[in-house]
Amino acid sequence: MTTETAVRPPDAAESGAPPERHRWTGLPALGFLAPFMILYLAFIIGPTLYGLVMSFFDTSLVKPGLSGFAGFGNYTEALQSSDFWSSLWHTLWFTILTTPPLIILAFAFALLADRARYGRWFFRLAFFAPFILPSAVVALIWIFLYTPGLGLIETALAKVSITSPNWLGDPVWAMPSLAMTTIWWTLGFNFVLYLAGLQEIPRELYEASSIDGASVWQQIRKITIPMLGRTTTLVAVLQVIASLKVFDQMYIMTSGGPNFATRSILEYVYDQGFTNFRVGYAAAVSMLFFLVVLAVSAVWFALVRRQEKEV
Repeated sequence: MTTETAVRPPDAAESGAPPERHRWTGLPALGFLAPFMILYLAFIIGPTLYGLVMSFFDTSLVKPGLSGFAGFGNYTEALQSSDFWSSLWHTLWFTILTTPPLIILAFAFALLADRARYGRWFFRLAFFAPFILPSAVVALIWIFLYTPGLGLIETALAKVSITSPNWLGDPVWAMPSLAMTTIWWTLGFNFVLYLAGLQEIPRELYEASSIDGASVWQQIRKITIPMLGRTTTLVAVLQVIASLKVFDQMYIMTSGGPNFATRSILEYVYDQGFTNFRVGYAAAVSMLFFLVVLAVSAVWFALVRRQEKEV
């Protein structure tokens, strides 16, 4: 007489396979992400890849299709063009003029606003309000301020017997004038980031240092600045990238003048693509500029990793 032994199939836990009810838990998340991913692929990734393809062709707005294959000809022409390098230098010079003041002033004003006993809401509103203005509105305001003979800045300087230069018409003063406009306009964003970072610092550290006899400056130097290290890194990188991508205020206020003294790299791309209709060459310049921004981002990631290892 033989006895048959029933073999029970192993359940999901014993076999190591995921339970059936957990296999489809990711589908709702994919459903919510699908609209964004479709738009991101259609309007960001797709045009970027198509621009990369165009950079290897003599594509023009007045000719259908990609036109003739140029290889690396557009890149070679850009690297050998004095206009490309001058536009890149104008962009870097603008970044140098705007980044340090926007970091230092934002930190100083955030520190003052955080220590204010009364009217904190007013300071937050006053510093952040210009940031929400459209670029065209900001440009019109500062064009009026800079207008020779009528501008408020020239009128104010004349009252103290100071001769006002031609702010937007002088090649020497045009770029600093645009930098001053940008500092007033975008200071609020960095101000908010620093203010958020200051509120994350434990107040017990300041109380303990006060008991030990530390002055306000010592507290800032030994507590505030080190504790805001990551915030400063974030602000610096975001500000550098934003300054490198400058276009609106330059195009509206000076159109790259006088004598191309304020033409940024993005305006150079615009002129080549939509004025000279050389879309393929403009795409190549865009890819070169993308490498510059990518290098800045790589430096940021390196700094962040270094800070995390130190912590």
